Amino acid sequence: MVIALLDLEDLEDGISFISPVGCPRILNTNLRQIIVISILAAAVSLLYFSVVIIRNKYGRLSRDKKFQRYLARVTDIEATDTNNPNVNYGIVVDCGSSGSRIFVYCWPRHNGNPHDLLDIRQMRDKNRKPVVMKIKPGISEFATSPEKVSDYISPLLNFAAEHVPRAKHKETPLYILCTAGMRILPESQQKAILEDLLTDIPVRFDFLFSDSHAEVISGKQEGVYAWIGINFVLGRFEHIEDDDEAVVEVIIPGSESSEAILRKRTAGILDMGGVSTQIAYEVPKTEEVAKNLLAEFNLGCDVHQTEHVYRVYVATFLGFGGNAARQRYEDKIFANTVQKNRLLGKQTGLAPDTPYLDPCLPLDIKDEIQQNGQTMYLRGTGDFDLCRETLQPFMNKTNETQTSLNGVYQPPIHFQNSEFYGFSEFYYCTEDVLRMGGDYNAAAFTKAAKDYCATKWSILRERFDRGLYASHADLHRLKYQCFKSAWMFEVFHRGFSFPVNYKNLKTALQVYDKEVQWTLGAILYRTRFLPLRYGREFGQRESNERSFSAVMMRHGSHGVRMSRVLLLALAMRRLRSLFVCLCFHVGRDIQQETFRASHAHWRGFSFVYNHYLFSGCFLVVLLSILLYLLRLRRIHRWTLRSGSAATLWLEEGLPAQKMAGTL
Repeated sequence: MVIALLDLEDLEDGISFISPVGCPRILNTNLRQIIVISILAAAVSLLYFSVVIIRNKYGRLSRDKKFQRYLARVTDIEATDTNNPNVNYGIVVDCGSSGSRIFVYCWPRHNGNPHDLLDIRQMRDKNRKPVVMKIKPGISEFATSPEKVSDYISPLLNFAAEHVPRAKHKETPLYILCTAGMRILPESQQKAILEDLLTDIPVRFDFLFSDSHAEVISGKQEGVYAWIGINFVLGRFEHIEDDDEAVVEVIIPGSESSEAILRKRTAGILDMGGVSTQIAYEVPKTEEVAKNLLAEFNLGCDVHQTEHVYRVYVATFLGFGGNAARQRYEDKIFANTVQKNRLLGKQTGLAPDTPYLDPCLPLDIKDEIQQNGQTMYLRGTGDFDLCRETLQPFMNKTNETQTSLNGVYQPPIHFQNSEFYGFSEFYYCTEDVLRMGGDYNAAAFTKAAKDYCATKWSILRERFDRGLYASHADLHRLKYQCFKSAWMFEVFHRGFSFPVNYKNLKTALQVYDKEVQWTLGAILYRTRFLPLRYGREFGQRESNERSFSAVMMRHGSHGVRMSRVLLLALAMRRLRSLFVCLCFHVGRDIQQETFRASHAHWRGFSFVYNHYLFSGCFLVVLLSILLYLLRLRRIHRWTLRSGSAATLWLEEGLPAQKMAGTL
C-alpha cells in the first residue's frame, strides 16, 4: 500500500513535469513556429554574408589604392574623432640632442584577438594635421640645472593635453624617452633630470606616467623602435592575405618547433642622421650574431606565443652621420694641408687667393674652416668621383668580407629577396635638391649628383632663389649637397656592401600617410600588452558560461528533468550570445573600416575572425538546437500518450484496490 502510494506520487510528478502547463513554452513549439525561426535565422545569416562581401570588395579596392601612393603626402586624412569613446591615446616625447618633439598617437578599440596588434596611428587635429610639436634646445642643455627640466617640457605636455580629451587623460600613457644628447651626459646628471620629471609631471598632469615611462634609451633600442615603426606601417606584422605578397620562410625564435613557416617579408632600415648612421634588418635563427648587435623581442601580448617574435640585427655608427662625417673630413684636410705646407713650404689654403681645392664642394663655391684660431680657405671643384675616392678611407673597412663600417660584423643580406627603406639623410640627399626621392637607382643618382657638383655655385644659387628646390632646402643643404651625396653613396655601397644594381631601396619621409619615426615603434612595443585588457572581457563571458554549466552538472543527479531544462536554457543562452556577438562584430567591423580607411587591419585568415568559420559555427549551433527541439517535442507527445493510459488504469484500478483493502 505504501509502495503503491509512492509510485503514484512519482508518476504524478512526472506527468506534471511534462504536461503542457508545467512544460516550458519553448517545448510546446509547433512545426510552423520552428520553420519561422529557421527562416529568420537564414535571413540574418544572408544579411551577414552580404555585409562581409561588400566589406571585402571595398576593402580590397582601398588596399590597392593604398599601395599606389605609399610615398605620397596625403592631404585627405580625416581628423581624429575625439568624441568617439572607443578611441584610445598615447603620448611619446622624443628628447633629442637639438630639441624635443612630442607625438600624440591614437588607436581604435582592440578587437580582442590576441594575435592582432593595436592599430596605432598619429592623431590629427581639426585641420587634419598630425599632432606634433617641437621645442629647442635639447634636454641635455639642462644638465647643470635639472630642476628646470619640468618647466622646459611643460609646453609640450600642455599641447598634448589640449588635444587629448580630458576624460581620457588618466588612461593615456605618457613616455619621455631621451636619445643621443642625454647618452653623452654622466649618469649622475641623467638621473637628476629623470628624477625631476618623475616628481613634477604627475603633479601637473593626469597622464598615465610611471617610473619606467621616463628613461634614456640606447642606440640599439632606438634602432629597434625605428625598425618596428616602418614594418608596422608597411603591414609586415599582419597575416598573409594575398598570393602576390612577398613572403619568406622563417624558423620562429624561441619556438619548440624547428619547422619553417611562411611569414611576410620584413623590410630593413637605413637611417643617416647628423651624428650617426644606423642599419637594422631581420636575421634568421640560424645566423649567429653577437648579443650587442642582436635584438630578439616579442611584439605580441602573450609571451607564450611566438607568432610575433623577431630577431633583428641593429648596428649604430657614431661619427658616420652627414654632419659628423663632414667635420671629420674637414679635420683631416686641415691637418694634412698644414703638414704639407710645413714640409714643402707652400701656402695652400692660408689665403683667399691660394685656396685648398675641395672636390666635395660645388664648382667655384668659397668656404672656410676655422680651427685653433687659424683659418683655411676652400674653393670647390665639384668632382664627384674624386670626392668619393677621397671619402673611402673614412669607411674604416677591413679586408674581411662580412664586415661593414669600422670593421663591425654584418650578417649576410639576401639582396635578391630583401627590401630596405632609407630615412633622414638618405631621403634628403635624393629629394631636397636632386628631386629623386622614392625608388633608388644608383646609376641615375650618380649622374644627377655629378651634374650637380659640376654646376657653378652662382647657377645653383640662382635656382634656389627661383624656388626650384624643395621648400625645406636651405643654403646649407645646397653647399654640402655634393659632399653628402658622395658620403651617402659610399656608406651604402662600400660601407654596407650593397651592390650598385640593387633595386629595392626606397628613400622616404612618409610611408602611406605617416611620417615614420622611431617613436611609433616605441609606443607599439610598450603598449603591446594592452590587448590583454580587452581579451579579459571575452574571458569573462566564457567564465559565466562555465559557471552555468557547473550548475547544470550539480543538479544533473536529480534526474533527467532538470538536465533537459538546463541544457535547453544553456543552448538558448549560447544562441542569444552568438546572435549578439554577430551583430556586435558586424557593427564594429563597419565602424573600424571607416576609422581605418587607409590601413585595413583585419586578418582574412585569423582563426577567431574568419567570417566563414564564424558563420559556419553559428549555423551548426542553430541546427543542433532545432534538432533538439524536435526531439523534445516527440518525447513530449509520447509521454502525454503514456500518461493518458496510466491515468486510465488508475481510474479503473483504484476502486478495486480500495474494496480489497476493506475486506
